[in-house]
Amino acid sequence: MRKALLGRGVVAAGVVAGLMLAAAAPGSAASSTALISGTGSSWSANAVNQWVSDVQTSQGLQVVYTAPGSAQGRRDFSSNNNDFAVSDIGYQGHDPKTGADDSSARPYAYLPIVAGGTAFPYQIKVNGKKITNLRLSGLTLAKIFTGQITNWNDDQITKDNNYQALPSKPIIPVVHSEGAGSTAQFTMYLAKEFPTLWTPFNQNASFTEYYPATKTMVAQNGSDGVMNYVTSKAGDGTIGYDEYSYALNANYPVAKILNSAGYYTLPTQYNDAVALTKAQINTNPKSADYLLQNLDQVYTNPDRRTYPLSSYSYAIIPTSPTDTNMTTAKRQTLADYLFYSVCGGQGEMGHLGYSPLPLNLVKASFAQISKLHAADPKVDLSNQAPATCDNPTFDPKNPSKNKLAEIAPQPPLCDKQGQGPCLDGGAKPRAVANGSPSNNGSTGTEAAAHGGTTGGGSGASTTVHAAAGGGGSSNQATTGTGVDTAVDPETGLTTSGDDQTSGDVTANPTTLAGYERAGNELPYAGLAVGLLLILLIAPPLVARRIQANRRGK
Repeated sequence: MRKALLGRGVVAAGVVAGLMLAAAAPGSAASSTALISGTGSSWSANAVNQWVSDVQTSQGLQVVYTAPGSAQGRRDFSSNNNDFAVSDIGYQGHDPKTGADDSSARPYAYLPIVAGGTAFPYQIKVNGKKITNLRLSGLTLAKIFTGQITNWNDDQITKDNNYQALPSKPIIPVVHSEGAGSTAQFTMYLAKEFPTLWTPFNQNASFTEYYPATKTMVAQNGSDGVMNYVTSKAGDGTIGYDEYSYALNANYPVAKILNSAGYYTLPTQYNDAVALTKAQINTNPKSADYLLQNLDQVYTNPDRRTYPLSSYSYAIIPTSPTDTNMTTAKRQTLADYLFYSVCGGQGEMGHLGYSPLPLNLVKASFAQISKLHAADPKVDLSNQAPATCDNPTFDPKNPSKNKLAEIAPQPPLCDKQGQGPCLDGGAKPRAVANGSPSNNGSTGTEAAAHGGTTGGGSGASTTVHAAAGGGGSSNQATTGTGVDTAVDPETGLTTSGDDQTSGDVTANPTTLAGYERAGNELPYAGLAVGLLLILLIAPPLVARRIQANRRGK
């Protein structure tokens, strides 16, 4: 499934890239290029490799990227083992957890390349069906990943889901085994928002890229490793963490996370864009941390559309004229690749599970790319300007605005704390029969956040990439699994499809249904059963009594 989705993204990306380059191709058309290699973040690898494929198709650029993790990418850069790195955090001087050296004598610059949300994919089966609309608060997440909550029927989880209880089942947290940017982003959140839980568990008040896994946790290498374990046959009861792209590509649900406004939200491109309007960016060009992010106010953004674990990822590029790894051809390739990444390539990010950069960071990234020209004046940067970018955040009439954040849909009432939960979950939008709107509490604009729009008439819907066209919109819910739903009489859960053991949630989603407080629906169910029994039993009894009376006469 993931390969197929990425394949479709590559085709669409080639078309978008061709149109972009026809309108404003960088000046390298007459310049020589060479193979370059990068290493680093797996959190942003799906975006990075999408751009790699795009520029190979449209410009013939040769870029190779591998994703051993942010920490290794930075080490490779400082050791001159790559031409660029990608990391979700900057150099720390020393690792906050291990104390190991984390610095670089090789001159460098950071530039933002993409935004996104650290998501929490999970697998919970009830009667052979998979739950698809789990909700969790930050406190619940913190307790799960510090060993304070160990069973899915815990009262805290039940409360998050408006008192719709899950069955008794051990929770298996799946964490990264490598030095991962996703671990850093998640533990920054834990360290800032829940220090009384995180500090004793980590034995350190700071964040870490190396998750301190316990015996009840499963550690897997890389984003694919985490996602593959969660979706595996052995994954029942698991919950992991990684960039939303991985769950979206696998068509697997992620938990909706409670924000400061009291709404449970998904890491859509819209919710990430809203959240990151509160990111504090280092704007001092003389600082070693220039353009790096402080996310403290993102976690507490009061906008109800906020996804609290939203963040940026960064490329690290060499800036010294005497860098022994770099040649004019390599710098030209790197400049052209990065230009496409932060410009035309941003239009693809929404449907891949990321969120595009706002204008101010695109401009800042362009300024950082120009350092490749400063290091070697033969590097051609002509025609590289934000005005040429196909980016859904840009508003040509008002460049200071973030259009994507402004058009971000409000969450439905069923996502509010104490309401719902909504029937639609954290996977792709649910199916719509015959093009009719869904009544599950999902709005059409929420569906557009997943990159979809509704078709009508024949029972099939048309899916489009909303981000590529600058946002997308719909008045109805979008396509999803294409399965019918029913209520399980034993659990009260909404189920659909036949169970499969392939790990693909598409064919057998299950939702926490009923959505009344636990116990409230039981008297009505009992009354209904009682009335049914009366209707079935009473007529024969009455008939017998009448016959007996007649015989008695």
